Amino acid sequence: MVIKETPRDLALRVLSRLSPDAALPSDALDRVFRSEPGLDERDRAFLSHLVLGVLRWRLRLDWIIEKNANFPLKRIDPAVLDILRLSLYQIFFMDRVPDSASVDEAVKQAKRSHSKHVVSFVNGILRNICRRKDAIPFPDPEGSPVLFLSRFHSYPEWLVQKYLGLWGMEFTEELLAAGNQIPGLVVRANILKISPADLLKELEGEGVRGRPALFSPQGIVLEDFRGRVDQLSSFKRGLFQVQDEAAQVTSLLLAPKRGQKVLDLCAGLGGKTTHMAELMGDQGGVIALDLIVGRLVSLKHNLARLGMKRVFPVGGDASGNLSSLFRHPFDRVLIDAPCSGLGVISRHPDGKWARTESDIHRLAALQKKIVSQAAPLVRKGGRMLYVTCTLTREENEGVVSHCLQTHRDLSLVNLKAEAPEWAQALIDEQGFFRTFPNQHPMDGFFAALFVKN
Repeated sequence: MVIKETPRDLALRVLSRLSPDAALPSDALDRVFRSEPGLDERDRAFLSHLVLGVLRWRLRLDWIIEKNANFPLKRIDPAVLDILRLSLYQIFFMDRVPDSASVDEAVKQAKRSHSKHVVSFVNGILRNICRRKDAIPFPDPEGSPVLFLSRFHSYPEWLVQKYLGLWGMEFTEELLAAGNQIPGLVVRANILKISPADLLKELEGEGVRGRPALFSPQGIVLEDFRGRVDQLSSFKRGLFQVQDEAAQVTSLLLAPKRGQKVLDLCAGLGGKTTHMAELMGDQGGVIALDLIVGRLVSLKHNLARLGMKRVFPVGGDASGNLSSLFRHPFDRVLIDAPCSGLGVISRHPDGKWARTESDIHRLAALQKKIVSQAAPLVRKGGRMLYVTCTLTREENEGVVSHCLQTHRDLSLVNLKAEAPEWAQALIDEQGFFRTFPNQHPMDGFFAALFVKN
């Protein structure tokens, strides 16, 4: 007799296949969804919630387990540890799931592949935690601030230490808390086909409530949307693109014009690529370069859905010899730099564990290479926008300084003087576009605009 796997079982399967520092749990979830086509929307959402929730709160969950196990965490079998994490996430963070149900399901999972001794341990520790769930001891915030913030908010100690050095206790705690919030869904109206106001009406006709974004004039925030956005008729007809508001703002700051030639480096799936094509009225041309062919294939499908003809995907390494690939300069160059992604942790909680401090220095070096390749491709009077979705100075101001030192023909544009009125609150005192998840209702982004003299 084959036992049908529940969403909790499938979540356990996904977690067990992720290495401790794994990125891209979305790939593992997609594989499960493909292998289980019978899952309804509610079960898919529950499964995703469990997996991402455990990744988001893993260090706090491990702290609770270790404090109640009375022996080091490394003595617990990884498979058993995932069972405990999964159950505790439901107990502490999912109000609609009764504690007793979470414990019972964990015991059932343990019985399938572990000894009676292990089953007894799982049952005992979970029931003990349930009895004292409101009295979990955490490190002293004043005596051990790094340890407290790390365990309470579930972030690696090196990152907490870095944030404290940059912004102090209060701001750091707000930033960590914001990164643990489940983000809302924001879309961008495809103005080649529809206005934002009319898109709101289309969505309302499909039973989806939305409201205009606070900053981006094309942005719409979907409120309490729990389905699959790609199943909406308006999505299939190419009336919108899913894209966070901060990412939308960056293309608007570069402001490509009709008929211009634009180069998008590290284009990825093409969120900014397609936005620039919209702003240009799908006239002129946008070359979208990326190293990963699979992303360019997805971009081509997206272009067909959105109805865009003047975007040209090209495979290539942005840190390589771009001058041999492109013989003519561009009016606009966008560098969507590969970065540590610390500004989008709410969307990708695995990023907490996938990055180390050495990655920041490695990525900053790569970013400098890409900027050095891109700068010669900007025509005189043309503009280049450098963008990251991270918060570190090494990858942001550090790269900007390096660019100005090594390319004397580039000048920094103070965005305070040029950004639209609606964007002024997003420009800092140095003239950079900068957002923080704890201060703005969007991802954490950085952008610097250069002009070639």
